[in-house]
Amino acid sequence: MSLTPADSTLSVAPNNRAVPDRSASKVTTNKSPASTPAPAPGVASVTQLTNKLAEYLTPSELKKIKEAYRFSDEAHLGQMRMSGEPYISHPIAVAEICADWKLDAQAIMAALLHDVMEDQDVRKDELIERFGAPVANIVDGLSKLEKLEFQSQIEAQAENFRKMLLAMARDVRVILIKLADRLHNMRTLGSMSAVKKRRIARETMEVYVPIAHRLGLNNIYRELQDLAFSHLYPMRYKTLGKAVKAARGNRREVVSKILESVNKTLEATGIPAQVYGREKTLYGIYTKMLNKRLSFSQVLDIYGFRVVVDSFANCYVALGTLHALFKPMPGKFKDYIAIPKLNGYQSLHTTLIGPYGTPVEFQIRTQDMHRVAESGVAAHWLYKDDEGSLNDLQQRTHAWLQSLLDIQKQTGDSAEFLEHVKVDLFPDSVYVFTPKSKIIALPRGATALDFAYTIHTDVGDQTIAVKINLEQVPLRTELRNGDIVEIITSPSSRPNPNWLGFVRTGKARSAIRHHLRTINLVESIDLGRKLLGQALSALNLNPDLSPAVTERLLNESSAKSLDDLYADIGVGKRMAALVARHILGMLENDTPSPHPLLDVNGEVVNKQIDPVVIYGSEGVAVQLAPCCQPIPGDAIIGQMKRDQGLTIHTLECDVARRQRSKEPDRWIGVTWGAGINRRFDCGITLLARNEKGILARVAAEIGESDANITHVGMDEDKEHMITYLHFTVQVEDRVHLARLMRNLRAIPGVTRLLRHKGTS
Repeated sequence: MSLTPADSTLSVAPNNRAVPDRSASKVTTNKSPASTPAPAPGVASVTQLTNKLAEYLTPSELKKIKEAYRFSDEAHLGQMRMSGEPYISHPIAVAEICADWKLDAQAIMAALLHDVMEDQDVRKDELIERFGAPVANIVDGLSKLEKLEFQSQIEAQAENFRKMLLAMARDVRVILIKLADRLHNMRTLGSMSAVKKRRIARETMEVYVPIAHRLGLNNIYRELQDLAFSHLYPMRYKTLGKAVKAARGNRREVVSKILESVNKTLEATGIPAQVYGREKTLYGIYTKMLNKRLSFSQVLDIYGFRVVVDSFANCYVALGTLHALFKPMPGKFKDYIAIPKLNGYQSLHTTLIGPYGTPVEFQIRTQDMHRVAESGVAAHWLYKDDEGSLNDLQQRTHAWLQSLLDIQKQTGDSAEFLEHVKVDLFPDSVYVFTPKSKIIALPRGATALDFAYTIHTDVGDQTIAVKINLEQVPLRTELRNGDIVEIITSPSSRPNPNWLGFVRTGKARSAIRHHLRTINLVESIDLGRKLLGQALSALNLNPDLSPAVTERLLNESSAKSLDDLYADIGVGKRMAALVARHILGMLENDTPSPHPLLDVNGEVVNKQIDPVVIYGSEGVAVQLAPCCQPIPGDAIIGQMKRDQGLTIHTLECDVARRQRSKEPDRWIGVTWGAGINRRFDCGITLLARNEKGILARVAAEIGESDANITHVGMDEDKEHMITYLHFTVQVEDRVHLARLMRNLRAIPGVTRLLRHKGTS
């Protein structure tokens, strides 16, 4: 394994140090040919690219690619990389990486043109006229939305990712070219500042590395990981690189001995095979040290071996042969042939105890499996004559790309969309079965409810119960490999906002949020209008906005209508106080009216904001916190949760105290309204002597006190002869609860009684 970033396949000028942040990596000079410096010897040439393409493209396709090259060269004329070389060297390098995958002529043309719309203001219709709609659509999908105004860099980044990923869902070549672009930029990241290196490397690790893994592009996946690692933690990278280099010499004898033994044994068994020794990437070693808290000397399996055989059956024969040669480690065998990974990867994995007690990992696969393992979805272009064996991979990829479109339809904004996609890019997976034995792959940590939404959005929305291995379990139960999952639905069931606290997949999260936004829109609008009105009154502003102020507010907040703005406030996506301050700023800039009173820090001195009045019947826009279960009469406070509306806690709730210290701006004053006509859940625990009939006496007293029991549980302390009785009861208010608790304390045998107050 190379310990330094691999060189580009291009021939480039010495000390090439181009950077991907285009705002800082390009220098544009006068575009006249006379002012363009002559290229230095060794600067990128299209010759190598043409030679690679000639191996698999027709002369007519090569002619079109040369035309695209000339167009791109003219468009970027006078534009230089920070290394001093012509900018055209970057598109050529990207096209060469795509040529290594044997991508088609349209993709190569798009790779050469991928920056002309973004950097040189070339119009899409011009590209359509010159090179056709497919090429123009790919280039458009790769171009950033730099002409639009965004409120923050994070919002701009999220919207650009959404544009690219949706273009990828329509044509996967978009992301293949983008990955090639990012790979070349990461290889040439040297001249950036340390801050920008870390930002770009972190973005690469969080988004592009998982996408490469999800598409099965293992070579790019590993190289991007190591390159990002080298820029995120340069000292750790160098130190670990030196340690691996030193260990390589010490372990060469072990590797040679294993290779020799395996080759001889497989040959004697009559299995045609190629055996490769390979070294783990530095990032792979680093994560193993980090996750298992090991020192480098404790990481023994730095080396692995890949065995490529001629047939499916010989994979298992080779496995048995290796297990006879070296002892397998218990629990270290995985059959990814019978159950492929989400990205189509297939191999047998086993870890054996090699010479000198060293653990050694073996991967056993056929040539077809090896091709897919290294090239992933790009193998579709690389080996067009063998599409039959890749149908399953294509179907998996298509299903994932389709899920991006589904999430997009249900998502409110770009940041939320990117959040969902990142969740689904989590590489580790768990495999479960439907009652009809169909295999479903989900991210590690996915719950039974995630499974329901994976089957269909309607199934998830209508879920009321779930059985795992024939036993009924809570919806939040995490799934394990091999579980058989059965979903029980009801047409009258609807998503619960609390579900957002435990679902794992982007599809489930976006579907629940979409339902809460649409079905409960009226409730959210009413709550948002009330919250904004109170925030405006606190700043001595009229809650009734004029048409001129409304129009300007909607333009500056990117909201489609005032109701959309109210709904965003009602579900916690926008803070009423911040919107009110924004309106105040607009009015101050437009009118010479006296400024409001300011404190010593320049902040507006607010009058006391009237609390929001709640009645407990507002629907899902207002939720009563399950940790402390507030009831009328309790002193309460409200928390605005993103996409969950207003959650009510008691003032003395420990959970609320902890969360208020983290996000104090998301808490508002609330109070109970008059004339509430409903009952509220409340948790109580009784400590009683372990006597016969104690539960019956307590239950009878609760009934006589006009309270309902909705749940009961018991814990027994045999050593002290005490029983803990846990009840969830329904009461009208705090006065009703006090009367009930007074009656329960009077029962002979009850030694202590307390109410649950949110201490979990």
